[in-house]
Amino acid sequence: MSAAAARVLDRMRNVKQTRPDNWVGGCPCCQSKRGRPVSVRAVDDRVLIYPFCGCSTDAVVEALGLTLTDLYDAPIGHANKPSHSRISARDLLDLISHEVDVAVIVVAEMLETKAVDDGAWQRLAAAARRIGYARDHARGN
Repeated sequence: MSAAAARVLDRMRNVKQTRPDNWVGGCPCCQSKRGRPVSVRAVDDRVLIYPFCGCSTDAVVEALGLTLTDLYDAPIGHANKPSHSRISARDLLDLISHEVDVAVIVVAEMLETKAVDDGAWQRLAAAARRIGYARDHARGN
């Protein structure tokens, strides 16, 4: 069980495991007076909470004495390295948008003619390659 799941489950009442990484328990807001439990599910490094009783997730988390960041094992935002790119995000998006437009034109021509010439195929491959380069650049690779 993840640390985030343990944090949540330790503060809930009447918790029952329904299957691996899934639990239900009483709502700390309304005490489940409506007879519907709060579902808790551990997924990778986070916990998903769904109050079937109708209370908001924010209210349930607050009633447990937690914050939304407590639903994650690691602090949010530390997974991605900061970008030190000299290419702006806007320019990368413009490049990707252009290459997608090219790909759409080539594929539309392929669908219309039921064939593809070597030049169109090479341009489609170049579009895919450039989109991949933009992705890698955005990731800092």
